[in-house]
Formats: sequence, structure tokens, C-alpha cells
Amino acid sequence: MRNIKLVIEFDGTNFCGWQRQKQDRTVQGCIENAILKVTGEKSLTNGSSRTDAGVHAKAMVANFFTNSKIPGEKFREALNTKLPEDVAIIKSEEVNSDFHARYSSKGKMYSYTIVNRYEKLSFGKQYLHHVREKLNVNNMINACEYFLGKHDFRAFMSPGSSVKTTVRTITDIHIEQNENIIKIFVSADGFLYNMVRIIVGTLIKVGNGKINVEDIEDIIKEGNRKRSGMCVPPNGLVLEKVFY
Repeated sequence: MRNIKLVIEFDGTNFCGWQRQKQDRTVQGCIENAILKVTGEKSLTNGSSRTDAGVHAKAMVANFFTNSKIPGEKFREALNTKLPEDVAIIKSEEVNSDFHARYSSKGKMYSYTIVNRYEKLSFGKQYLHHVREKLNVNNMINACEYFLGKHDFRAFMSPGSSVKTTVRTITDIHIEQNENIIKIFVSADGFLYNMVRIIVGTLIKVGNGKINVEDIEDIIKEGNRKRSGMCVPPNGLVLEKVFY
């Protein structure tokens, strides 16, 4: 059996997330259907992340095993001919048998994009979170420093997860601003359920003055979900990169 690694780009607007479901349209389901059409095999794909409905990806990683003789790099074009327009294989290659898209990962980087203006949005809603209140971006940037490092992030997790530990290490978090577009990047060794979206919601509360910059340290130490920000909508979230 050969192990094939895929790098996948997708627009999550019309998907119910990555993970295969019986009735709903998912990215994993589309990929596995394409593999079946190309190889004649029912293959199980291992995804690097279980993205939620509406979340996008520029570089989701997956792997699957096959007896097919198709060269590893040729799976890109072969699968792309069988995939819908909102999913694309960016790269394919044969890798060692012990590679696993999820368990071999050393971390991930996500971005979240906000448009900060009073006027309503006429387009781009599927990729942007609209915040009408004026945000103090300098305060948001200063607040980012408190998230860096190894912490218990239980205050930044939605209920419904059964993880063994809520300790994670954020290796980088920074903000890029271009006029009224605010883009927040977060890299970590792993993420809790909705962790990035709640961190962004918390930074928005800093930006609009509902939370002081210095309060972030106490919120992390206290671990009280009620003190952190809202879980912002999924449409602004993009999986940018998976680290190996």
C-alpha cells in the first residue's frame, strides 16, 4: 500500500465542515468520492484538522493509502477532474507509510479576517466578519502578547469537546491591518474547539473597550469562559498552514 499526501484548498461556505457525514456535504466526503472515481478504491482520508461548517482552508493536509499505480504527483490533476469547483488539490505526493496528516502535525496556523466599518457589506460576507463598532487595533495588538506561550486555554473553548487537556502552546499571534481590514494570525501546537474564534472574539472586546488589555492575563489564569469574548462566526476563519 502506498501513502499519498494531499494539500487541499477549499471554500467552506457550502460545506458542513471537513468530517464525513452520512447526509450532509463535507470536504472529506468529496475527496473520498473523487479517490473512488480515480482509483476504484474506497479509501479513508486522514485530515489534519476537523474544520467546522463555513470555515475555509488554503492548505488543509490529508493522506490516504492506495494500491493504485498512479504516480504520487499525478493525483493532483486526476482528483481535480473529479472534484467540485469549491475544492482543489494544490499538491500531491507519495510519502512514508508512517506519515499521518493529523498525528504527524507539529502545529497549525489560522487567520481570521475582520472588516471594521459602519456601513453594511454588499459582498465578501462569506470570508469576512463585519464589526461596525470602531476598534482600537493598537490595544488588540498589545493584548496578543498575553496569549503567547504555553497556557491552559479552557476559557477559550466551546462546550462539546472531550479533550484530555486544555493546555496548548501559541507560538505566534499577530495582527495585520490594511485600512479597515484587520487580519489576525494565530499559530499553535494545537487548538481547542473554537479556540481561534473565541480568541478573536476576545480581541474584539479589547478593541471596543469592553475588556482591558491587562485583563487577558487574568482571564487565562481564571479559565472562566464567561469572561472571554464571543465565538465569532466561522466565515472569517481560514486554515493557512499545517506544520510538520
